Amino acid sequence: MASDQLTRRVMVARLAGLGLAGLLPAACATQTAAPLSGSVGQRTLVLVELTGGNDGLNTIIPIADPLYRAMRPRLAISAGDAIPLADGLAAHPSLAALMPAWRARDCAVLLGVGYPQPNRSHFRGIEIWDTASDAGEILSDGWVARALTQHQRRAIDAVALGRPYLGPLLGPDVAVVALANPQAFAASARTVSVPATEAHATRPAALEHVVRTQARLSAAGATLQQRLQGRPAPEGFPRTGIGGQMATAARLILAGMDVPVIKVSLGSFDTHVFQRATHARLLRELAEALAAFRDAMITANRWDDVLVLTYSEFGRRPQENGGTPGNADSPGTDHGTAAPHFALGGRVRGGLLGRQPPLTDLDGQDLRYTQDFRSIFATLARRWWDISPDRVVRGSFDPVPLFA
Repeated sequence: MASDQLTRRVMVARLAGLGLAGLLPAACATQTAAPLSGSVGQRTLVLVELTGGNDGLNTIIPIADPLYRAMRPRLAISAGDAIPLADGLAAHPSLAALMPAWRARDCAVLLGVGYPQPNRSHFRGIEIWDTASDAGEILSDGWVARALTQHQRRAIDAVALGRPYLGPLLGPDVAVVALANPQAFAASARTVSVPATEAHATRPAALEHVVRTQARLSAAGATLQQRLQGRPAPEGFPRTGIGGQMATAARLILAGMDVPVIKVSLGSFDTHVFQRATHARLLRELAEALAAFRDAMITANRWDDVLVLTYSEFGRRPQENGGTPGNADSPGTDHGTAAPHFALGGRVRGGLLGRQPPLTDLDGQDLRYTQDFRSIFATLARRWWDISPDRVVRGSFDPVPLFA
């Protein structure tokens, strides 16, 4: 095959069978890898994407506000069921598994997170979060990828578990692996090969990238196999999708793989109808998985080295919708704007951070954001990675008192 005939489609096909198509550069694949340069010491950031747009108002509830119940006559969580937090706010009862972390002050709730001129499209909304862009700005690389390029190169810069969507990890040179399970990656990484008929001088740039990446992947696969051999999966994790992802994240960390960023996902939180049961189940799965992960890290004396951060493309409107006519259990909520998010870790300053958006001061039908999500990313750059925030976000944002 002539070098100019080795197209993107061919390369994706050759790597897709190994589950490694995400390792192609941006010019060669829609899901790419970018080099995550070194992190500080042994620290790992675990990003938890809540896909579909989580309803923040039923996650962290203004339980003392009568407007909450007026806007949600069928979806409102009762005061007797909600878990009291502070300042008139309460947590959804399905978050009970997170309460030990809350009481230990290593769980923070970041209130009213959003940005100006919010976009309610799933696709554009998550793109704004992934790239840390303005609402009207298009950026091509993820905010995490930009941070990672400031550090020493690793064999594996980041790992995406569950949904094979790289999002904030996407960048031109970051080595990101979409990983279903460590053993499968260790086996497939050793079998990646490049056609011997291609002369080095005539290889297209995409193929050259694969050749260079193969050596890193082979070494990473061998290291994975060696470190995981004889190490059982951690116990105590729920048998759910997010539970399995967090168990794999724990296993990678405890095996000493030195992966600076791990991304997991849970969803769908797009609860236009039948929200009550769906939202309760998803929040319970989230809380139980994060609690099991916290326990595993504390037991291994690694909790200070880990930061867990949730995010979602948007929140949902405070007013419930009509649902399905004649079905009292069918109401849901439509795409909205600001929402709370969680941060957990041994170095986290626990408690409520920021200000709850008041129901008396809506932006049309939506909550007004009270802190820009890029303030959180800028804080991570400075405090977690010890790099200049302007390498990660464009513009100046006030720091968030996230760390103790």
